[in-house]
Amino acid sequence: MPTPSLHVSNHPAVLHKLAILRDVDTEPKKFREVVRELSWLVGYEALADVRVRPLEITTPNEPMTAAELDERIGFVPILRAGLGMVDAMLELMPTGQVWHLGLFRDERTLMPVEYYNKLPDSASVDLCLILDPMLATGGSATAAIEVLKKWGAVRIKLVNLIAAPEGVAAVAAAHPDVDIYCAALDRALNEKGYIVPGLGDAGDRQFGTGHSG
Repeated sequence: MPTPSLHVSNHPAVLHKLAILRDVDTEPKKFREVVRELSWLVGYEALADVRVRPLEITTPNEPMTAAELDERIGFVPILRAGLGMVDAMLELMPTGQVWHLGLFRDERTLMPVEYYNKLPDSASVDLCLILDPMLATGGSATAAIEVLKKWGAVRIKLVNLIAAPEGVAAVAAAHPDVDIYCAALDRALNEKGYIVPGLGDAGDRQFGTGHSG
């Protein structure tokens, strides 16, 4: 059943880059480059409705009314895999604030455990984009959204590269007000909680650790 909050890109450049990202033979250096490129493309779509306000400027030819951002934007990468998405977001929105959240998935329960949180005392942005390459069970995403809502964030979006139906359903059920932007919606989760066909472990493949699978 369609989820109104889910936005899956069908841009040809996204589809092309996804094939490179998924390929088991793609080395960490190339993998990181493509994570960055895909993050830029998906993030571009996620930021399409950011508010602007009039700005009076003068071109070399004449004065005119242009536009400038009218929202404070925060990027919240989920450590560690989300780190590879930050630079692309800052290229899009150089004035964005970056706040890190550390969540890991307990391999026995598949539930998220928070281990790092350096958010300031109260929300300092108007729009938060949570950055995480994979939306699998939705546990970490749901937990991150809860942390940001308690912090005082009003508008929150989730930016992923690949999502599983189970994760989308979990986020939509817990936080129907949060839009999800991704490059692909895959088939399902396997018995280990990995997205299939997926791309393996996004953190390991970016940083050359562990075994991809």
